[in-house]
Amino acid sequence: MTLWFGGYAVLQYRVALGPNPVGDKLRARDGRTPEGVYTIDGRNPDSEFHRALHISYPNAADERSAREAGDEVGGEIMIHGLPDDAAWMGTEHARFDWTEGCIAVSNEEIDEIWKLVADGTPIEIRP
Repeated sequence: MTLWFGGYAVLQYRVALGPNPVGDKLRARDGRTPEGVYTIDGRNPDSEFHRALHISYPNAADERSAREAGDEVGGEIMIHGLPDDAAWMGTEHARFDWTEGCIAVSNEEIDEIWKLVADGTPIEIRP
């Protein structure tokens, strides 16, 4: 994951995704992370994953695609840290894709991102 400011890449992080990370999220519980343009639209300082920034998934197109396929769209996609009992892993957690479709970073990294990224910030998730 890369944070940009003024057209320049300023910080990079290794991330963990879902167990089926290749391709766009199609439905609830598919183990994928949505791809496309979204925004950070909220935050949870008391998340079970240390801290969490909420991504504005699903958008209208995501909902329509899932509905047309007869599937549930899913939701609650976050950029988050690690569970308390796994915090010791630090950045090594990114060697495994373990989320349910979220984007995970270490607790130190989510603390840094938390301070730098405001609600309403656009994000682009792409392969």
